[in-house]
Amino acid sequence: MHPGRTLEQKRAFVREATQVAVETLGCPPESVDILISEVPRDAWAKGGKLLADG
Repeated sequence: MHPGRTLEQKRAFVREATQVAVETLGCPPESVDILISEVPRDAWAKGGKLLADG
């Protein structure tokens, strides 16, 4: 994701993503690892164009 999310938003995301994994995969929450990687817009491209370029 792009930088700028608050700590509370990240907490909510990992809480909800973990719950969905537990319900879908039938695994315990302790077996779900989530890694949040923050990638700046000038290091992310889509369709041959840097997102920093709009």
